[in-house]
Amino acid sequence: MTLMISRIQENVVSQSPKSVLLLGPRQVGKSTLCQKINPDISINLVDEETFRQHLKGPGLIKRIVASFGTATAVVLIDEIQRIPSMLNTVQSLIDNNKKLKFLLTGSSARKLKRGQANLLPGRVLLEYMPPLLYWEIRDKFDLNKAITIGTLPEIYLQDYGVDILASYVAGYLREEIQAEALTKDLGAYSRFIDLAAELSGQYMNYSKVASDSEINKESIRRYMEILSDTLLVEFLPSYNKVDKGRRARQKEKFIFFDLGVRNSLLGRHINPNFSREELGKLFEQWFILQIIYYNRLYKKNWKLSSYRDAMGVEVDLIIESARGYSAIEIKSSDRVKDNMFKGLQKFESISGISFNKYVIYQGEYEQKFDHLGLAIPYKKFLDEYILNL
Repeated sequence: MTLMISRIQENVVSQSPKSVLLLGPRQVGKSTLCQKINPDISINLVDEETFRQHLKGPGLIKRIVASFGTATAVVLIDEIQRIPSMLNTVQSLIDNNKKLKFLLTGSSARKLKRGQANLLPGRVLLEYMPPLLYWEIRDKFDLNKAITIGTLPEIYLQDYGVDILASYVAGYLREEIQAEALTKDLGAYSRFIDLAAELSGQYMNYSKVASDSEINKESIRRYMEILSDTLLVEFLPSYNKVDKGRRARQKEKFIFFDLGVRNSLLGRHINPNFSREELGKLFEQWFILQIIYYNRLYKKNWKLSSYRDAMGVEVDLIIESARGYSAIEIKSSDRVKDNMFKGLQKFESISGISFNKYVIYQGEYEQKFDHLGLAIPYKKFLDEYILNL
Protein backbone atom coordinates (compact mmCIF):
# COMPACT_ATOMS: atom_id res chain seq x y z
CA MET A 1 0.00 0.00 0.00
CA THR A 2 1.37 3.42 -0.96
CA LEU A 3 -0.28 6.72 -0.07
CA MET A 4 0.45 10.09 -1.60
CA ILE A 5 1.20 12.45 1.24
CA SER A 6 1.61 16.21 1.07
CA ARG A 7 4.14 17.47 3.59
CA ILE A 8 3.73 20.73 5.49
CA GLN A 9 7.17 21.87 4.30
CA GLU A 10 6.45 21.42 0.58
CA ASN A 11 5.31 24.98 -0.10
CA VAL A 12 8.13 26.49 1.93
CA VAL A 13 10.81 24.50 0.13
CA SER A 14 9.35 24.84 -3.35
CA GLN A 15 8.29 28.50 -3.21
CA SER A 16 11.14 30.02 -1.25
CA PRO A 17 13.16 32.42 -3.40
CA LYS A 18 16.15 31.56 -1.23
CA SER A 19 18.11 28.35 -1.01
CA VAL A 20 16.97 25.98 1.76
CA LEU A 21 18.84 23.88 4.32
CA LEU A 22 16.42 21.17 5.44
CA LEU A 23 17.47 19.37 8.62
CA GLY A 24 15.91 16.22 10.03
CA PRO A 25 16.74 12.66 11.08
CA ARG A 26 17.33 10.03 8.42
CA GLN A 27 14.28 8.70 6.59
CA VAL A 28 11.83 11.46 7.56
CA GLY A 29 11.31 12.27 3.86
CA LYS A 30 13.71 15.16 3.19
CA SER A 31 15.05 13.77 -0.11
CA THR A 32 11.61 12.69 -1.31
CA LEU A 33 10.24 16.18 -0.73
CA CYS A 34 13.14 17.85 -2.53
CA GLN A 35 12.95 15.44 -5.47
CA LYS A 36 9.28 16.43 -6.00
CA ILE A 37 10.58 19.87 -6.98
CA ASN A 38 12.47 18.25 -9.87
CA PRO A 39 15.96 19.67 -9.24
CA ASP A 40 18.20 20.15 -12.24
CA ILE A 41 21.15 18.61 -10.41
CA SER A 42 21.03 15.96 -7.66
CA ILE A 43 24.11 15.11 -5.62
CA ASN A 44 23.57 12.36 -3.06
CA LEU A 45 26.46 12.26 -0.61
CA VAL A 46 25.09 9.11 1.02
CA ASP A 47 26.27 7.30 -2.10
CA GLU A 48 29.87 6.35 -1.33
CA GLU A 49 31.18 6.85 -4.86
CA THR A 50 29.59 10.29 -5.12
CA PHE A 51 30.88 11.15 -1.65
CA ARG A 52 34.46 10.18 -2.54
CA GLN A 53 34.36 12.09 -5.83
CA HIS A 54 33.37 15.34 -4.11
CA LEU A 55 35.64 14.77 -1.14
CA LYS A 56 38.68 14.33 -3.38
CA GLY A 57 37.61 17.01 -5.84
CA PRO A 58 36.18 20.02 -3.96
CA GLY A 59 35.93 21.95 -7.23
CA LEU A 60 33.69 19.32 -8.85
CA ILE A 61 30.45 20.99 -7.82
CA LYS A 62 31.60 24.29 -9.33
CA ARG A 63 32.26 22.62 -12.67
CA ILE A 64 28.90 20.84 -12.62
CA VAL A 65 27.02 24.06 -11.87
CA ALA A 66 29.06 25.97 -14.46
CA SER A 67 27.65 23.70 -17.17
CA PHE A 68 24.30 25.50 -16.76
CA GLY A 69 25.86 28.85 -17.67
CA THR A 70 23.54 31.71 -16.81
CA ALA A 71 20.38 29.58 -16.81
CA THR A 72 18.25 29.19 -13.68
CA ALA A 73 19.10 25.95 -11.90
CA VAL A 74 17.98 24.11 -8.77
CA VAL A 75 20.71 22.03 -7.14
CA LEU A 76 19.94 19.33 -4.56
CA ILE A 77 22.74 18.14 -2.24
CA ASP A 78 21.66 15.34 0.08
CA GLU A 79 23.30 14.84 3.50
CA ILE A 80 25.53 17.90 3.22
CA GLN A 81 26.98 17.21 6.70
CA ARG A 82 29.16 14.50 5.18
CA ILE A 83 31.28 17.26 3.58
CA PRO A 84 30.64 20.37 5.72
CA SER A 85 33.23 22.44 3.81
CA MET A 86 31.04 22.17 0.72
CA LEU A 87 28.83 24.86 2.26
CA ASN A 88 31.62 27.39 1.67
CA THR A 89 31.55 26.55 -2.03
CA VAL A 90 27.76 26.77 -2.03
CA GLN A 91 27.98 30.26 -0.54
CA SER A 92 30.37 31.35 -3.24
CA LEU A 93 28.11 29.96 -5.96
CA ILE A 94 25.02 31.66 -4.50
CA ASP A 95 26.83 34.99 -4.22
CA ASN A 96 28.06 34.84 -7.83
CA ASN A 97 24.87 33.58 -9.47
CA LYS A 98 21.49 34.79 -8.22
CA LYS A 99 19.73 32.29 -10.52
CA LEU A 100 20.97 29.34 -8.50
CA LYS A 101 18.81 27.78 -5.82
CA PHE A 102 20.25 25.10 -3.57
CA LEU A 103 18.21 22.50 -1.70
CA LEU A 104 20.47 21.11 1.01
CA THR A 105 19.49 18.29 3.35
CA GLY A 106 21.23 17.18 6.52
CA SER A 107 20.68 14.81 9.41
CA SER A 108 23.41 15.97 11.79
CA ALA A 109 23.81 19.51 13.02
CA ARG A 110 26.69 18.08 15.08
CA LYS A 111 28.77 17.18 12.04
CA LEU A 112 28.13 20.59 10.54
CA LYS A 113 29.26 22.27 13.76
CA ARG A 114 32.24 19.98 14.18
CA GLY A 115 33.29 20.66 10.60
CA GLN A 116 33.09 24.40 11.34
CA ALA A 117 30.58 24.63 8.53
CA ASN A 118 29.36 27.98 7.31
CA LEU A 119 25.58 27.73 7.71
CA LEU A 120 25.12 30.60 5.26
CA PRO A 121 23.24 33.10 7.43
CA GLY A 122 21.08 35.38 5.31
CA ARG A 123 21.59 33.27 2.21
CA VAL A 124 19.82 30.04 3.14
CA LEU A 125 16.48 29.44 4.81
CA LEU A 126 16.89 26.94 7.66
CA GLU A 127 13.99 24.51 8.01
CA TYR A 128 13.36 21.33 9.99
CA MET A 129 11.50 18.19 8.98
CA PRO A 130 10.02 15.70 11.44
CA PRO A 131 8.35 12.33 10.77
CA LEU A 132 4.82 12.40 9.39
CA LEU A 133 2.52 14.56 11.50
CA TYR A 134 -1.15 14.15 12.32
CA TRP A 135 -2.19 16.89 9.89
CA GLU A 136 -0.30 15.26 7.02
CA ILE A 137 -1.99 11.87 7.40
CA ARG A 138 -5.28 13.03 8.95
CA ASP A 139 -7.57 10.93 6.71
CA LYS A 140 -5.49 7.78 7.19
CA PHE A 141 -4.38 8.45 10.74
CA ASP A 142 -4.17 5.48 13.09
CA LEU A 143 -3.22 6.43 16.65
CA ASN A 144 -2.28 2.91 17.71
CA LYS A 145 -0.01 2.59 14.69
CA ALA A 146 1.56 6.00 15.30
CA ILE A 147 2.47 5.26 18.91
CA THR A 148 3.60 1.69 18.18
CA ILE A 149 5.64 1.71 14.95
CA GLY A 150 5.90 5.50 14.63
CA THR A 151 5.45 7.72 11.59
CA LEU A 152 8.66 7.58 9.58
CA PRO A 153 7.08 7.70 6.08
CA GLU A 154 8.21 4.37 4.66
CA ILE A 155 7.58 2.56 7.91
CA TYR A 156 4.10 4.05 8.42
CA LEU A 157 2.89 4.01 4.81
CA GLN A 158 4.19 0.70 3.49
CA ASP A 159 2.84 -2.73 4.38
CA TYR A 160 6.39 -3.95 5.00
CA GLY A 161 7.27 -0.92 7.14
CA VAL A 162 7.42 -2.64 10.50
CA ASP A 163 9.89 -5.15 9.08
CA ILE A 164 12.51 -2.46 8.38
CA LEU A 165 12.16 -0.56 11.64
CA ALA A 166 14.64 -2.76 13.47
CA SER A 167 17.21 -2.37 10.69
CA TYR A 168 16.79 1.42 10.83
CA VAL A 169 17.54 1.36 14.54
CA ALA A 170 20.47 -1.04 14.19
CA GLY A 171 22.06 0.70 11.21
CA TYR A 172 21.43 4.28 12.21
CA LEU A 173 21.05 4.72 15.96
CA ARG A 174 23.31 1.90 17.06
CA GLU A 175 26.05 2.30 14.45
CA GLU A 176 26.08 5.72 12.81
CA ILE A 177 25.07 7.69 15.89
CA GLN A 178 27.43 5.56 17.96
CA ALA A 179 30.23 6.70 15.65
CA GLU A 180 29.19 10.28 16.42
CA ALA A 181 29.86 9.54 20.08
CA LEU A 182 33.56 9.04 19.33
CA THR A 183 33.79 6.47 22.10
CA LYS A 184 35.71 3.25 22.46
CA ASP A 185 33.34 2.05 25.16
CA LEU A 186 30.65 0.62 22.92
CA GLY A 187 29.01 -1.17 25.84
CA ALA A 188 28.44 2.11 27.66
CA TYR A 189 26.80 3.71 24.64
CA SER A 190 24.63 0.64 24.07
CA ARG A 191 23.45 0.67 27.69
CA PHE A 192 22.79 4.39 27.48
CA ILE A 193 20.71 4.28 24.28
CA ASP A 194 18.50 1.49 25.67
CA LEU A 195 18.02 3.31 28.97
CA ALA A 196 17.30 6.57 27.16
CA ALA A 197 14.56 4.84 25.16
CA GLU A 198 13.07 3.47 28.38
CA LEU A 199 13.12 6.94 29.95
CA SER A 200 11.66 8.80 26.96
CA GLY A 201 8.91 11.12 28.13
CA GLN A 202 10.34 11.47 31.64
CA TYR A 203 12.25 14.20 33.43
CA MET A 204 15.98 13.80 32.91
CA ASN A 205 17.89 13.08 36.11
CA TYR A 206 21.51 12.69 35.02
CA SER A 207 22.68 11.47 38.41
CA LYS A 208 20.08 8.70 38.53
CA VAL A 209 20.75 7.64 34.93
CA ALA A 210 24.47 7.54 35.69
CA SER A 211 23.84 5.35 38.73
CA ASP A 212 21.45 3.00 36.90
CA SER A 213 23.69 2.60 33.84
CA GLU A 214 27.09 2.70 35.56
CA ILE A 215 28.16 5.39 33.07
CA ASN A 216 29.66 8.61 34.37
CA LYS A 217 27.44 11.67 34.32
CA GLU A 218 29.56 13.66 31.88
CA SER A 219 29.46 10.85 29.31
CA ILE A 220 25.69 10.72 29.62
CA ARG A 221 25.46 14.47 29.08
CA ARG A 222 27.63 14.10 25.98
CA TYR A 223 25.51 11.23 24.64
CA MET A 224 22.33 13.25 25.16
CA GLU A 225 23.91 16.20 23.38
CA ILE A 226 24.69 13.92 20.44
CA LEU A 227 21.07 12.70 20.30
CA SER A 228 19.94 16.33 20.33
CA ASP A 229 22.42 17.44 17.65
CA THR A 230 21.39 14.55 15.42
CA LEU A 231 17.74 15.57 15.96
CA LEU A 232 16.79 12.28 17.60
CA VAL A 233 15.37 13.72 20.81
CA GLU A 234 13.28 16.75 21.67
CA PHE A 235 13.55 18.59 24.99
CA LEU A 236 10.72 20.18 26.93
CA PRO A 237 12.11 22.65 29.49
CA SER A 238 10.60 23.23 32.90
CA TYR A 239 8.20 26.09 33.52
CA ASN A 240 10.05 28.52 35.79
CA LYS A 241 7.65 31.37 36.58
CA VAL A 242 7.14 30.17 40.15
CA ASP A 243 9.00 30.73 43.41
CA LYS A 244 12.61 29.53 43.55
CA GLY A 245 11.92 26.79 46.07
CA ARG A 246 9.65 25.00 43.66
CA ARG A 247 11.65 25.78 40.54
CA ALA A 248 14.84 24.25 41.99
CA ARG A 249 13.27 20.80 41.99
CA GLN A 250 12.34 20.77 38.31
CA LYS A 251 14.19 19.07 35.45
CA GLU A 252 13.72 19.10 31.69
CA LYS A 253 11.76 16.38 29.96
CA PHE A 254 13.01 14.65 26.81
CA ILE A 255 11.18 12.63 24.15
CA PHE A 256 12.48 10.48 21.29
CA PHE A 257 11.62 12.09 17.95
CA ASP A 258 9.63 9.04 16.83
CA LEU A 259 7.92 6.55 19.10
CA GLY A 260 8.41 3.64 16.71
CA VAL A 261 12.16 4.18 16.91
CA ARG A 262 11.92 4.35 20.69
CA ASN A 263 9.89 1.14 20.83
CA SER A 264 12.20 -0.68 18.43
CA LEU A 265 15.22 0.15 20.58
CA LEU A 266 13.43 -1.76 23.34
CA GLY A 267 12.31 -4.55 21.00
CA ARG A 268 8.68 -3.59 21.51
CA HIS A 269 7.48 -2.53 18.06
CA ILE A 270 5.95 -5.88 17.05
CA ASN A 271 2.98 -7.12 19.10
CA PRO A 272 4.17 -5.07 22.09
CA ASN A 273 1.20 -5.77 24.37
CA PHE A 274 1.58 -2.43 26.12
CA SER A 275 -0.07 -1.97 29.49
CA ARG A 276 -2.71 0.71 29.93
CA GLU A 277 -0.16 2.86 31.77
CA GLU A 278 2.41 2.47 28.97
CA LEU A 279 -0.15 3.41 26.33
CA GLY A 280 -0.99 6.51 28.34
CA LYS A 281 2.66 7.58 28.44
CA LEU A 282 3.10 6.94 24.71
CA PHE A 283 -0.02 8.95 23.88
CA GLU A 284 1.26 11.83 26.01
CA GLN A 285 4.63 11.80 24.22
CA TRP A 286 3.02 11.61 20.78
CA PHE A 287 0.71 14.55 21.51
CA ILE A 288 3.54 16.71 22.87
CA LEU A 289 5.64 15.93 19.79
CA GLN A 290 2.80 17.12 17.54
CA ILE A 291 2.72 20.45 19.38
CA ILE A 292 6.52 20.83 19.30
CA TYR A 293 6.66 20.17 15.57
CA TYR A 294 3.63 22.34 14.79
CA ASN A 295 5.19 25.22 16.70
CA ARG A 296 8.48 24.82 14.83
CA LEU A 297 7.14 24.26 11.32
CA TYR A 298 4.61 27.08 11.44
CA LYS A 299 7.04 29.38 13.30
CA LYS A 300 4.53 30.18 16.02
CA ASN A 301 7.21 31.15 18.54
CA TRP A 302 5.26 29.63 21.39
CA LYS A 303 7.19 28.91 24.55
CA LEU A 304 6.58 25.27 25.46
CA SER A 305 7.32 23.74 28.84
CA SER A 306 6.10 21.30 31.47
CA TYR A 307 5.92 21.45 35.27
CA ARG A 308 6.52 19.17 38.20
CA ASP A 309 7.45 19.99 41.78
CA ALA A 310 8.25 18.16 45.00
CA MET A 311 4.69 18.64 46.23
CA GLY A 312 3.35 16.40 43.48
CA VAL A 313 1.89 19.14 41.29
CA GLU A 314 2.43 18.27 37.62
CA VAL A 315 1.29 19.65 34.28
CA ASP A 316 2.06 17.75 31.08
CA LEU A 317 2.31 20.71 28.71
CA ILE A 318 2.26 24.48 29.06
CA ILE A 319 1.93 26.75 26.03
CA GLU A 320 2.74 30.44 26.29
CA SER A 321 1.71 32.42 23.22
CA ALA A 322 0.99 36.03 22.36
CA ARG A 323 -2.69 35.27 22.99
CA GLY A 324 -2.29 33.85 26.47
CA TYR A 325 -1.39 30.81 28.54
CA SER A 326 -2.68 27.25 28.24
CA ALA A 327 -2.08 24.39 30.68
CA ILE A 328 -2.77 20.91 29.34
CA GLU A 329 -3.24 17.52 30.96
CA ILE A 330 -3.03 14.62 28.48
CA LYS A 331 -5.04 11.46 29.17
CA SER A 332 -5.37 8.31 27.06
CA SER A 333 -8.78 7.62 28.61
CA ASP A 334 -12.01 7.95 26.61
CA ARG A 335 -13.73 9.35 29.70
CA VAL A 336 -13.10 12.48 31.76
CA LYS A 337 -13.51 12.98 35.49
CA ASP A 338 -13.38 16.13 37.62
CA ASN A 339 -10.18 15.04 39.36
CA MET A 340 -8.29 15.13 36.06
CA PHE A 341 -8.29 18.93 36.42
CA LYS A 342 -6.81 18.83 39.93
CA GLY A 343 -3.19 19.38 38.88
CA LEU A 344 -4.17 22.17 36.49
CA GLN A 345 -6.04 24.02 39.25
CA LYS A 346 -3.16 23.74 41.72
CA PHE A 347 -0.68 24.85 39.09
CA GLU A 348 -2.76 27.92 38.23
CA SER A 349 -2.87 28.83 41.91
CA ILE A 350 0.91 28.36 42.29
CA SER A 351 1.75 30.39 39.18
CA GLY A 352 -0.56 33.29 39.96
CA ILE A 353 -1.43 33.48 36.26
CA SER A 354 -4.78 32.80 34.62
CA PHE A 355 -4.54 29.76 32.32
CA ASN A 356 -6.85 28.17 29.80
CA LYS A 357 -7.10 24.70 31.33
CA TYR A 358 -7.54 21.70 29.01
CA VAL A 359 -7.75 17.98 29.49
CA ILE A 360 -6.93 16.29 26.19
CA TYR A 361 -8.41 12.82 25.93
CA GLN A 362 -9.39 10.10 23.46
CA GLY A 363 -13.13 10.41 23.83
CA GLU A 364 -15.63 11.74 21.34
CA TYR A 365 -17.19 14.86 22.88
CA GLU A 366 -15.98 18.26 23.99
CA GLN A 367 -17.07 18.87 27.58
CA LYS A 368 -17.10 21.94 29.82
CA PHE A 369 -16.48 21.30 33.52
CA ASP A 370 -17.86 24.57 34.96
CA HIS A 371 -14.94 26.60 36.35
CA LEU A 372 -12.46 23.69 36.05
CA GLY A 373 -11.78 23.85 32.32
CA LEU A 374 -12.50 22.08 29.04
CA ALA A 375 -12.10 18.42 28.11
CA ILE A 376 -11.34 18.21 24.39
CA PRO A 377 -10.90 15.18 22.11
CA TYR A 378 -7.32 15.23 20.87
CA LYS A 379 -8.31 15.38 17.20
CA LYS A 380 -10.58 18.36 17.80
CA PHE A 381 -7.79 20.14 19.64
CA LEU A 382 -5.32 19.51 16.80
CA ASP A 383 -7.84 20.40 14.10
CA GLU A 384 -9.46 23.45 15.69
CA TYR A 385 -8.21 24.71 19.04
CA ILE A 386 -4.57 24.83 18.02
CA LEU A 387 -5.45 27.49 15.44
CA ASN A 388 -6.45 29.96 18.15
CA LEU A 389 -3.74 29.48 20.75
